[in-house]
Amino acid sequence: MRNRASNTLSKGKIRQSWSKYNLYNLQRFRTPNTTNRTFFQQKWTAKAVSRAYHGEQVREGQWKRMFSRRIRSVVPMSPSDLAADDGSQVSAGRGSGLATAGRQQASRLVPYTQMAFAPLERRLDVSIFRSLFASSTRQARQFVIHGAVTVNGQKMRHPSYLLNPGDLFQVDPERVMFATGAPKTKFERRESRQLKQQAEGEKEGEDEQTKPAAAEDKPEKESVKETLKGLMAQAKTIMSTDKDVLPAKRKQELRGFQKAVRRVLSRSETSSVLTDSLEAQFSELTLLLKAKRSEEKKPKEAKKESQQKAAEDKPAAAAEEAKESTDKLSEAFQTAAEGGDVDTSELSKDEFDVLKRALTQMRDNPIDHSKPYATPWRPRDYMSAFAFIPRYLEVNQNICAAVYLRHPVARPGLAEVPTPFGESISTPAYGWYLKRRW
Repeated sequence: MRNRASNTLSKGKIRQSWSKYNLYNLQRFRTPNTTNRTFFQQKWTAKAVSRAYHGEQVREGQWKRMFSRRIRSVVPMSPSDLAADDGSQVSAGRGSGLATAGRQQASRLVPYTQMAFAPLERRLDVSIFRSLFASSTRQARQFVIHGAVTVNGQKMRHPSYLLNPGDLFQVDPERVMFATGAPKTKFERRESRQLKQQAEGEKEGEDEQTKPAAAEDKPEKESVKETLKGLMAQAKTIMSTDKDVLPAKRKQELRGFQKAVRRVLSRSETSSVLTDSLEAQFSELTLLLKAKRSEEKKPKEAKKESQQKAAEDKPAAAAEEAKESTDKLSEAFQTAAEGGDVDTSELSKDEFDVLKRALTQMRDNPIDHSKPYATPWRPRDYMSAFAFIPRYLEVNQNICAAVYLRHPVARPGLAEVPTPFGESISTPAYGWYLKRRW
């Protein structure tokens, strides 16, 4: 499919994306001028502008089949008013112009035409974008196609799947972290390259050391991997040479075997947090502790000024004591990071709080240069303008899952379909599809 959502500033169309270019286009957007333009031209312009945002990844013919002139809306009414009114006044004034001004005002305040693109909100890729699990609908579509999304526990590879009320969809948390996290800086990318080169160099060194050794000295995991790679090569050879001879059932079994072997070989050991990164986090928290101590000592400096002049060796003793305390704290942190038991009896309350914060940060948001996004994780830039969740979705960010509660509706003063356009755009666009539906 042709990518029509490229970041461009010439036309200035608004897309469903967190891009900084899109935010700039949103800021400079102005309502199209209707002077000396026919009603047909006004409707066509409004349609083009609104379709650039709503479902630009959907073909026009497909959207026309989805369009429905029956717009869902609700009018909340007070139970006391329903009990007091038996409906006789409404039935008597129907069609005769006797409706009250309040009822006419209430009917005008319901933004019906803002719901023109409500059927698109049922699509799986749009719902993923609305749940803040992807930075654009194009990226959400990619997640679905690549098999990172499940609906009601089953893997779903169709972005056009229409959700029903009560459906639960879930996205792979690693994909969400990549989509909504800040990209790596030049320094972080250089760190990743250095770590990769270092790992490759260590691997080459290990290979050179293990070459003279006998085959039985190889680790069990390596031998299993070599065996699987050999079987994988044999399966590829059979599929390439005997492709026309093999029956369909045998081909299916070989493809399944290759897929299983790839899955096993792709499972690498979980990347551990680097020691220097842990020390960097710990040193930052230790500096905060030292700053706090210095602030506490400032009021007492005036009283102890005479004593400090008498004892010249006190600053050296205090520095030595602080160094000893930092060494204890560093040793306790290193022991806890390695999974050992920490003796906190020798630590003060402040030191224990620093140790707890450091370990919590290490566990929840570590520094890991092997990730494709910046770590420690932080939100993507320019996303605050688009960070909202509609009412018809119930989202749990902890497990990257959401429930499609119901179809979006219009109510007095509110349309539940998120859109950056006002009534001057939505009404002509709705009229365009209302007239040219068939």
